[in-house]
Amino acid sequence: MINSNLLTEQEILEFCDIHTDILDGNIDQSGAKAIPAGHPVDTFKKENVALKKETEKAHNLIATVNALTADKLPGFVMQLRTFFNALSDIDKHYKRKEYLLFPYLEKHLITGPPKVMWGKHDEARILLNDSIKALKGNITSVNQIKAIIKDNLKLTLEMIDGMIMKEEEILFPMAMDTLTEEEWYKIYTETLEFGFCLIDPEEEWKPAGVTIEKQQYVNAGAIQLSSGAFDIKQLEALFLHLPIDITFVDANDKVAFFSHSPNRVFERNRSIIGRDVRMCHPPSSVNIVEQIIADFKSGKENKAVFWMSNFMGRFIYIEYSAVRDKENNYLGVVEVTQDITAMRKLEGDQRLLSYSDK
Repeated sequence: MINSNLLTEQEILEFCDIHTDILDGNIDQSGAKAIPAGHPVDTFKKENVALKKETEKAHNLIATVNALTADKLPGFVMQLRTFFNALSDIDKHYKRKEYLLFPYLEKHLITGPPKVMWGKHDEARILLNDSIKALKGNITSVNQIKAIIKDNLKLTLEMIDGMIMKEEEILFPMAMDTLTEEEWYKIYTETLEFGFCLIDPEEEWKPAGVTIEKQQYVNAGAIQLSSGAFDIKQLEALFLHLPIDITFVDANDKVAFFSHSPNRVFERNRSIIGRDVRMCHPPSSVNIVEQIIADFKSGKENKAVFWMSNFMGRFIYIEYSAVRDKENNYLGVVEVTQDITAMRKLEGDQRLLSYSDK
């Protein structure tokens, strides 16, 4: 048996791939639970069928590349672009796992598979983005597309196919045996926040005898602060309209609050409330999160700033600040995120009234 405590994150991810190759198609699922139509796992599996169709079409086309002639090259490349653009829809599939399914597995103390799978998701995203970028380039020769197939496309397809196998033979049976009907229904009700991958499910699902009450995260009534007061309705509206996104993590490193703006830079959903902040980030950035928390708790630092100059065509500014009381006791950390793309283009002065058209 391999001791995971002695392995680096990358070694665990590589071991996961070896493990997949060994187990592919060799797991007995005769005792697996039945999955009702419309159930979240039913939707995941139907998406996998649709994804597999796209990867198979890409594999079949790639297999003909040795017979490709220069006059057929444009049509060949166009077909590959179509297949890989369709595969980009997989991000919705992965996000629903990361933000809806994984938190419930963690509540049942299953943390290893979600952590490793999130890492593999990120690898797949990078490979897929690189493949799409390569296919968008100016491809003028058969040798050029052969190199792209070897260096990008095949690796991407293998990664996606491998993840489908991991889900079908390992993740989904384990999740079906672990989560309660109430938990699955909570996942079901929040699925629309992320959308579906390559399909549009037609079946509705609700387990018999399950009633999910709307969860309250704050008590009703006025909130009195040192400089004024809000009622709940006003406070909710305020956070919706702030031109920044706020997430607050308490002193126990649990996510306690996020502003639910319709134009958030980074997606959030209610399932992260009470979740350890380390589990809300991809494995590649967990070490940074841990360092910020440690430095803030020790009092060594109070602020950490990051920015991304091209996040989906936007310039994003992120600031983490330690939150302390009057006695300087650590209460948590607040993350403030803002899209400052338009601000960076400002010049001169704006001293006259001018209403925004947004």
